[in-house]
Amino acid sequence: MAERPGMITFQGTPLTLVGDEVKVGDQASDVELLNNDLAPVKLSDWRDQVCIIASVPSLDTPVCDIETRRFNDEAASLGPEVPILTISMDLPFAQKRWCGASGVTRVKTLSDHRQAAFGLAYGLLIKELRLLARAVLIIDGAGTIRYMQLVKEITEEPDYDSVLRQLQKVLGK
Repeated sequence: MAERPGMITFQGTPLTLVGDEVKVGDQASDVELLNNDLAPVKLSDWRDQVCIIASVPSLDTPVCDIETRRFNDEAASLGPEVPILTISMDLPFAQKRWCGASGVTRVKTLSDHRQAAFGLAYGLLIKELRLLARAVLIIDGAGTIRYMQLVKEITEEPDYDSVLRQLQKVLGK
């Protein structure tokens, strides 16, 4: 398995990402995750739709909380045609509790805790922490990665405006 040291930092300390780096134009890997009810789901369940995927270290941290709430707010204007998935290593129970406490109803939270399949397939597994790096991807209806933003310092938020501009391009608006 490929290791990419120093790709991201946590409070300035370099960390290693495990898995092959994905790039715009690559076919999105279909991995199995768990939803909040412990049911297995695959990314292909959203095939034929343009999806935003936000990878976060843990919903129970301030920046992940802010990011997921922001995407939940954005989802209101995007409608159900553009699902937003937030993937973390949090247990499904913790994700469900967090969503309920935070009033997040539009973003679907998915857990990669069992096999780290998403983290490894997308090169976003942090070796030192066994958490996911902060990243945002847009995958089109054909399963092609159309946008990839890896946030270099995981204590910082992604560039939401860049994500939303690229989404409009992918949607042809």
